[in-house]
Amino acid sequence: MFGLTLDPVNPDFAPREDLNPAQWEAVSHGQGPLLIIAGAGTGKTRTLAYRVAYLIAQGVPPSRILLLTFTRRAAQEMLRRAEGALRRAGSFQEQVWGGTFHAIANRLLRKHAARLGMSPDFTVLDQADAEELMGILRHDLGLATRDKRFPLKGTCLAIYSRTVNGTESLPEVLTRYFPWTVGWEEELKALFRKYVQQKQKLNVLDFDDLLLYWRELVADPSGARELSSLFDHILVDEYQDTNRLQALILRGMRTGNDNVTVVGDDAQSIYAFRAATVRNILDFPREFPGTKIVTLEQNYRSTMPILRTANALIAAARERYTKNLWTLRKGGTLPKLVLCQDETDQDNFVASQVLALYEQGVPLRQQAVLFRAAHHSASLEVELARRGIPFHKFGGLRFVETAHIKDALAFLRIVENPRDELAWFRVLRLVEGVGPATINRALEHIARHGGDPRRISDFPGPAAIKETLGKLGELFGQLLGDPPLPSQLELVRKFYEPLLHQNYDYPTARLRDLESLEQIASSYRSRRSLLTDLQLDPPNSTSDLAGPPHKDDDWLVLSTIHSAKGCEWDVVFLIHAADGFLPSDLATGSAEEIEEELRLTYVALTRARNHLFVTWPLRYHYRRRELSDGHGFAPLCRFFTEEVQATMERMTSGPLPEKPGRTSDARQRIRSMWD
Repeated sequence: MFGLTLDPVNPDFAPREDLNPAQWEAVSHGQGPLLIIAGAGTGKTRTLAYRVAYLIAQGVPPSRILLLTFTRRAAQEMLRRAEGALRRAGSFQEQVWGGTFHAIANRLLRKHAARLGMSPDFTVLDQADAEELMGILRHDLGLATRDKRFPLKGTCLAIYSRTVNGTESLPEVLTRYFPWTVGWEEELKALFRKYVQQKQKLNVLDFDDLLLYWRELVADPSGARELSSLFDHILVDEYQDTNRLQALILRGMRTGNDNVTVVGDDAQSIYAFRAATVRNILDFPREFPGTKIVTLEQNYRSTMPILRTANALIAAARERYTKNLWTLRKGGTLPKLVLCQDETDQDNFVASQVLALYEQGVPLRQQAVLFRAAHHSASLEVELARRGIPFHKFGGLRFVETAHIKDALAFLRIVENPRDELAWFRVLRLVEGVGPATINRALEHIARHGGDPRRISDFPGPAAIKETLGKLGELFGQLLGDPPLPSQLELVRKFYEPLLHQNYDYPTARLRDLESLEQIASSYRSRRSLLTDLQLDPPNSTSDLAGPPHKDDDWLVLSTIHSAKGCEWDVVFLIHAADGFLPSDLATGSAEEIEEELRLTYVALTRARNHLFVTWPLRYHYRRRELSDGHGFAPLCRFFTEEVQATMERMTSGPLPEKPGRTSDARQRIRSMWD
């Protein structure tokens, strides 16, 4: 907090001095729909948090406010800031409904399951589990043995998810996004029908179901009225990243009134591959007539030279909310457009510049290298390792996507929902000598005994597994006794440890992850809440990101642009600014795709606070340079037009290849070969 001058109309509310005029206009908006167009670095989080605080200061009960965010941590941070903006004693974080669309859906569906003919004790499948189920059904339907190649399980799930979240028909989705699968429409319909039936039988939901069933709740007029009546105000963060299904849910949740605030930036809509659509934020005033639009343009992150480059780049967007970012920060150097000979030259330039800035006092963690696709950093990683520069790369497996963590959670999932066959398969396949046939018989045995997981101990299976299954039944008995959650995971870890050694490499590191899971569990009240949060908003790995620790505990950040959204660094290197890399040659099939690639580039530029380097390798070798000189030339990324380049300083990373026809002492070099 900067000061404590209270607003005379709202004595509980924190000082207006913390907010610029546009922020205050948004925060103090009264009734009706509000659209806040928040440019990069313009204080979006503060504005939304203060709006929550303002509403509470105006007398809105915290429990009547719904805050929908992109991550659970974002909701917690906003509510923490909102509390700090009030002089009122006491905490309201537990009272406000705050979380992701999926987390709120999970909460509402358990409360209103009867309306949908569901059981409230369902469990949630993550991406890998959903793929596994899709794969099993794909095999059962004989689709894996066709003469022509049928889409793999991951592709099938992607088609299903796109159809659900985009609210498009299957033929439309196949034609537009998966044209190589058009001939399989009827088979895919049969597969998806079976997939839905099996999930309902097992009492499990995937991520798409959480939104789909929520939409079903508000599609019914009486359900819409009931759910809408729960909240006086709904606030949505990162609205440009929502999909069509989420927009329909939001419209249904405002049956009683139109008190809805959405915050976002159309220029940062970059998740079309997840079915997000920029149309949601562009069309919001049409969906909610009478919308007040407030634009935040004062940037608190970057220097003015960096903002001029970003403004010039995004000005090429065909349809957008016009805004020009500006800042009160003084000075700043021009962004650099660096022409490199090739990838090797680019790697050398980036590594050398990182070290030079480090010597000038910029920590490695305040420097980031961004790229369009994860494999674009491959050669740079080799150069960094050669020079001993530690780095973290973001965009890999999440904590709960690792096999050993999924195994441990499967034990808890079985106790929570004994019908969860995928969890049973995951646990029982760990036991040596147990195959699919044995697992199916075991599941039939459990079903005959009322779904009691403890009865696995008397399953009449092979003699070799009797002892292990007996101990497994004892474990389930202990877990059903409902000891403290960390103790439950400790019991699982002790049972699981010998199986971990049998099934996986590097068991010591994996055991450390399991111990970390026990620590995470200590902040949860129930098994269900832990499973829900870890499935819907998982943390990153706590031990596998960095490799061996370094003495100075500092590292350079490597990240895809998608993973960098929402972050900022003192120094940003955007590498491979060449057409085919950025925009990706796989994302130029339509004007909409190219427009999203433009926005992606804008996101990369606006991550930088003080220094921005954009590197353009002139040529790319087909093989390793030392093995062959075969190469092709790459044009500069099309988004760096003459207008954009005029805001930058052009430079070369080193001497470039001589142009054809330039005088050189070739004859002397040829003679010297024999000296």
